[in-house]
Amino acid sequence: MKYRTEHDSMGEVLVPADRLWGAQTQRSYQNFRIGAGREMMPEEIIYAFGILKKAAAQANRELVPEKMTEEKLALISVVCDQVAEGKLNGHFPLVVWQTGSGTQSNMNANEVIASAVNELAGKKLCHPNDDINMSQSSNDTFPTAMHIAAVIALEDRLLPAAEALSAAFRRLEDENADIVKSGRTHLMDAVPLRFSQEISGWRSSLDQNILMVRRSCGMLKELALGGTAVGTGLNAPEGFAELAARKVSEITGREFVTAPNKFRALSSKSELVFTHGAVKAMACDLMKAANDIRWLASGPRNGLGEITIPANEPGSSIMPGKVNPTQCEQVTMVAVQIMGNDAAIGFAASQGNFELNVFMPVIAYNFLQSVRLLAESMESFRRNCVEGLKADREKMKQNLYRSLMLVTALNPYIGYENAARTAHYAFEKNITLREACTALGFMTESEFDAAVRPEEMA
Repeated sequence: MKYRTEHDSMGEVLVPADRLWGAQTQRSYQNFRIGAGREMMPEEIIYAFGILKKAAAQANRELVPEKMTEEKLALISVVCDQVAEGKLNGHFPLVVWQTGSGTQSNMNANEVIASAVNELAGKKLCHPNDDINMSQSSNDTFPTAMHIAAVIALEDRLLPAAEALSAAFRRLEDENADIVKSGRTHLMDAVPLRFSQEISGWRSSLDQNILMVRRSCGMLKELALGGTAVGTGLNAPEGFAELAARKVSEITGREFVTAPNKFRALSSKSELVFTHGAVKAMACDLMKAANDIRWLASGPRNGLGEITIPANEPGSSIMPGKVNPTQCEQVTMVAVQIMGNDAAIGFAASQGNFELNVFMPVIAYNFLQSVRLLAESMESFRRNCVEGLKADREKMKQNLYRSLMLVTALNPYIGYENAARTAHYAFEKNITLREACTALGFMTESEFDAAVRPEEMA
C-alpha cells in the first residue's frame, strides 16, 4: 500500500495515499481499534456532517466573505453534497468507541472535505480547521449532527414504516368487523369483543406512538451549532447560529432553529432521551401486538388457533411441517434491543460534566440503531405477517360459545354470586353454561337464550 505524509499540531503521520482523510483521522484510526469493521460511526451521522458543513460554509460566506470566498463555498458545497449522499463513505473509517465528544469524527469530516475540495481545485484551497471548521467546534457540530441525523431517520424511515403498518391494521379491522370472539384478560377467558376491536387496540396504540414521535421531533430541531467550544460562541461571527440553522433548514427542507441556550445544548442530551423514550414506547406496543398475534396463531391444533399467519419458512430442523411465528419473534427481539439501547442512552445522557457531555457517540449509535431496527422490523412484520393474517372464523365461534365468561350476561338476572355458582358448576361438570344454569334452577332454557347473546355482548 502506498502512503503519503500528513501533519497536524502533533507532527507527521503516514496516511494511505488513496484516502482523503488526514493526520487526525489517521491517529484515531490507529489508536481506537475497538469494534473496527463492526461498530462504526453511523452513516447517518456522516451524512448529517455533510449537511451541516455546507450550511456553515453558506453562513460564513454571508458573514465573513473575506475568509469564505465564493470559490471556496462552491467547491465545499459540491463535496458536502457528496458526503451527504454517501458517495464518500469509504473515507470515514472511525469507530463509535473514540473520544466522547465526537471530535475525531468532526475532524474526519473536515479533513475529507478539505482534501476533496483541494483535489477539485487543483491546489491547496482549503484547510480542515480554518475553512471547513470555520465558526465551529466539535462540541457544537457533533450534537448538531446527532439532531439532524435523528430527525431525518425518524421522519424518513420510522414514521413511514409505522404509518404503513397502521394502515395494514386498519384494513384488517375493516375485513373482520363482523366477527365476535372471546376476549381474554390475565391470559384467561373474558367477555366477548369483536375481532376488529382487538385489532383496533394494536392500531390505536401504534397511532398514539406515531403522535408521540412526531411531537418529540420538534425538540430535536433545535441545533447546538453556533455554541462552539463551551456555549459562548467564541470565534463565531454574530448571527452565525441563527443563519446556520436557517441554512440547514433550506438544505433539508425541515424547520430547524438555533437552540436558545447553547450551554444546555452542548451538555444536555435530554431531547434524545425523551425522543428515544417515544421510540421505546412504540417498541413496547409492537411487542404486545406481536405477542398477541403469536398467541392467537398458536397451534395449529393444540393452541388457540384463532388466526393463521403466513408460513414463510420451515420452523424446525427435526419436526417436519412445523411453522413458527418467526416475524412475531423478530419484532419482540428488536423490542428487547431497543429497551437495552434506551438504558444505555439514559445512562450516557446523565454523564454531562460542566460544559459538555462526552458520551455522545454511544448515544448516537444506540439511538440510530433503534430507529433503523424498528423501521425495518415493522416493514418486515407488515409484509411477511400482518398483510397475510387471516381469522379462523369457525375456531373463534367455537371458543366464544365454550367460554364460561359468557356467564357475565346473567349478572343482571340472577346476581353475581349465582352467576359465579353457574360458571363453577359448568366447569366442574364439564357441561355448558346453559345446562348448568337450568340444572341449578336459576333460569329456564328460553330465559337463558334470551339473556346470553354473545354477538350482542360486544
